[in-house]
Amino acid sequence: MRRVAGILAPLLLLTIVAFVVVGAEGSWSFVLPFRGRRLAALVLVGFAIAVSTVIFQTITENRILTPSILGFDALFVLIQTVLVFEIGSSALGRIPPVAQFLGEIVVMVVLSTLLFRWLFGGARRSIHLLVLVGIVLGVFFRSISAFLQRLIDPNEFTVLQDRLFASFNAVEPDLLLISAIILVVTSVVLWRMRHDLDVLTLGRDLSTMLGADHRHLVLRLLIVVSVLVSVSTALVGPITFFGLLVASLTYQITGTHRHAANLPVAVALAVIALVGGQTVLEHVFGLATVLSVIIEFIGGIVFILLVTRGTRR
Repeated sequence: MRRVAGILAPLLLLTIVAFVVVGAEGSWSFVLPFRGRRLAALVLVGFAIAVSTVIFQTITENRILTPSILGFDALFVLIQTVLVFEIGSSALGRIPPVAQFLGEIVVMVVLSTLLFRWLFGGARRSIHLLVLVGIVLGVFFRSISAFLQRLIDPNEFTVLQDRLFASFNAVEPDLLLISAIILVVTSVVLWRMRHDLDVLTLGRDLSTMLGADHRHLVLRLLIVVSVLVSVSTALVGPITFFGLLVASLTYQITGTHRHAANLPVAVALAVIALVGGQTVLEHVFGLATVLSVIIEFIGGIVFILLVTRGTRR
């Protein structure tokens, strides 16, 4: 791990410096705050997606699944669609960004918590049932969104489409501060639970034999995952396959199940990928596309390769 840290730490620092310095023109009093806000958004989103994916794969004992399987992305799309459909983009634009941000987080976290408590609060439930319910709810949310989008005025639909693409270019500073506070709190909680996460990798039966309260531990972790995914999605929009890409690289690099190693490496890789990708996109390709499109393309290829490799085995 020292060798991995010795490689990732300088690479992370170099990527951040390149993002801030390359192509910088004019007064630094403008450049630093402007690029600093975008850098903070990239770091926060990378942290949230990487950590939530690693934890979710530990809970499900599956390295192909991601939290998006629970329908968070589809729920975000539904929330945005309903808001534009009911009150219009003009009225929606007059709602303070902080209020929108907190409202979206509350809705997603409350609904996911109710779902988790329903599935884990009674008789013994399987995590596979949770995944199945998440898939069904995702299809349900997407169907309602698609129906409402067909009824929306074309001009309103254009505004809606812009809100549904993940963007790191126009994030409110107040939202960054709120997101940072939430992620710091959750990171402290998760770091204290890192040994419990290691036990969960042994499976339900073995972890129970070792004294872990598997059901309540999984429930708490799922709530934490919902908070992380909700913050990331509400901050910049849905990114489906990025977590899968980062988690897969993390397991290849660390070669261990210890979360004290996997979580920091996953965060470092996520930040390097997002910040480095945005830098290349701006200064090499001239913003010909958006970063989320490239991420989804590469992540989709990784997903297909993982499924194919699993099928061959």
